[in-house]
Amino acid sequence: MTGNAEAAPQAPQDSNPLRGALVKYCVMALVLFCVLRFVSGRSDWYRAWVYVDLMLGAQIVVGVVLRRVNPALLAERSRLQKGTKAWDKWLAPIVALAGPLAMWITAALEARWTWPPKVGLAYSAAALAVCLLGILLTAWAMVSNPFFAATVRIQDERGQVVVDTGPYRLIRHPGYTGALAFTLATPFALGSWYALIPALLTGAVLALRTALEDRTLQAELPGYADYTRRVRDRLLPAVW
Repeated sequence: MTGNAEAAPQAPQDSNPLRGALVKYCVMALVLFCVLRFVSGRSDWYRAWVYVDLMLGAQIVVGVVLRRVNPALLAERSRLQKGTKAWDKWLAPIVALAGPLAMWITAALEARWTWPPKVGLAYSAAALAVCLLGILLTAWAMVSNPFFAATVRIQDERGQVVVDTGPYRLIRHPGYTGALAFTLATPFALGSWYALIPALLTGAVLALRTALEDRTLQAELPGYADYTRRVRDRLLPAVW
């Protein structure tokens, strides 16, 4: 996911992408709360409620910031765009919906039936911090990259070009790095060991999506192959 702020077109003057984004964030938070509350059957699952509040608060802040620095990106991410790669029409929903839903349901079932072993409160607090850092890293990538689309496609109509500023100076897909950190920390934030199973599977799909997107950009986005020679790591610094 690459781009150049000067090359990106601005959102139409009469559009209000922030309103739509805020509605989406609130609906997502409500759905998440309902899943955790009704599957767990508990009102005293305070780790879960802190987790929900953290997600909603962070998303609102990111949406407000994007409205100021790159409103066109909010509009771009609001719906499935033409040109999305066929394979990403399958992978994107797994990473964004099916995987997280499996984690949340598993963690809620564990909370309902109190499966051992227990995750200590200190681990949950540390995991919440990692979740926040993951959100912030993804937000940094979104602010730096006006072409940070929700699905993988080459945005010829928006003049997509390569960017190597912000977190893209260090790693080629920082948004996915943030998402991976958030995904792997979520089970511990919710106090669940068993939710690690769907979290690891989701992380594997995320790594596959990273590899496929990187291959697509190298083949179809001018200048990206040169960028890969300057920035070697795709997802994990000094690892891959």
